[in-house]
Amino acid sequence: MENKKDHRYFIRLAYNGTRYNGWQIQKNAPSVQAVVNDAVSKIFQQEINVTGCGRTDTGVHARDFYIHFDLPYIIGKEENKTYLKKLNGFLPPDISMYEILPVKEDAHTRFDAIARTYQYFISREKDPFNQDFSWFVYGDIDIDRLNEAANILFGYSDFTSFSKVNTDTKTNNCKIKFARWEEKGNMLVFTITADRFLRNMVRAIVGTLLDIGRGKNDLAGLKKIIESKNRSNAGYSVPAKGLFLTKVKYPENLFL
Repeated sequence: MENKKDHRYFIRLAYNGTRYNGWQIQKNAPSVQAVVNDAVSKIFQQEINVTGCGRTDTGVHARDFYIHFDLPYIIGKEENKTYLKKLNGFLPPDISMYEILPVKEDAHTRFDAIARTYQYFISREKDPFNQDFSWFVYGDIDIDRLNEAANILFGYSDFTSFSKVNTDTKTNNCKIKFARWEEKGNMLVFTITADRFLRNMVRAIVGTLLDIGRGKNDLAGLKKIIESKNRSNAGYSVPAKGLFLTKVKYPENLFL
């Protein structure tokens, strides 16, 4: 009997990570992946274990996130809209799906991504309506010094000093393509783009740069931290609630 050919699909989604212990399935804690698996399996009426484009930590949010999975049939354009509506109707309010995208049969949401962008939001005023999506920091912060420090990141590729220890990565090398702080109203926003990120990397970088912006360290100190390749020398990890995965980029020829 001839086997049916599987067809691979990406889904673009977003989630509020406040009540989840990160993306990846946990044994005794809620995860985004578990909720998404349940929804996709029920709507497509078969057991599906989706693969995500990364592993966000507990409390981290995603405005732009991709999963992939296989189906033994092709989804037509009208069916695509129907499935998307059903999925969003089944999912809780803090997870939304935007697109179902047919891709090449060997496309991979994690390994085929060529760039990822994160943003970290710092509130300069106490805001009861934004407390789940930013970190309130009191006191003076010099944004010019923050950006001088951010520019130093471009001169390095090994970011071991900003990574959680004992991870399963083969290398701690990353190519940072963009890193900049901006003031937007009462918010201070750090945007960083790289080909890949290490676990806890962005939160550790933000904490370390904030020490410089608040006059607790200097640019020479930052260089020493990076060159030491020792996590204990870097700054603290800022709270997860201010961190968003905002963009994942793929080669255009991946999509059908």
